Amino acid sequence: MSKRITPFASRYCRTLNRLKEAIRCKRPGLLRRGVVLLHDNATPHSANLTQQWLQRYGWEILPHPAHSPDLAPSDFHLFGPLKRHSGGMAFESEDDLISELRNWFDNLDVDFFRVGINSLWSRWQKCIDLHGDYVEK
Repeated sequence: MSKRITPFASRYCRTLNRLKEAIRCKRPGLLRRGVVLLHDNATPHSANLTQQWLQRYGWEILPHPAHSPDLAPSDFHLFGPLKRHSGGMAFESEDDLISELRNWFDNLDVDFFRVGINSLWSRWQKCIDLHGDYVEK
């Protein structure tokens, strides 16, 4: 593994540690039943350090065909509504932008997130069935 990759893999493993701790606090039974994770094939996700972390904690990884934005809930569920909400807005500072984003997220109904996550399974299955080809709505 090259030295350039290691910091990114280390950072990703720290993120996984924070995720594991959040699950432990909010849904402790989930860790005992097993975690199934979908992440893409980015270098930090496929690095040896990350793979060792995932094996250590027994987290299962769903296959993710290369170049498949169809499986990123941010791409197929989040960015469209966010673009419609913020279209035409101008921000004087980064803090103003962050404030508006936080406000938007805080006011989303929990069903918005539920729909996005629940639709992931069918999109994933279609993508796998099509061997990574584009998934039509």
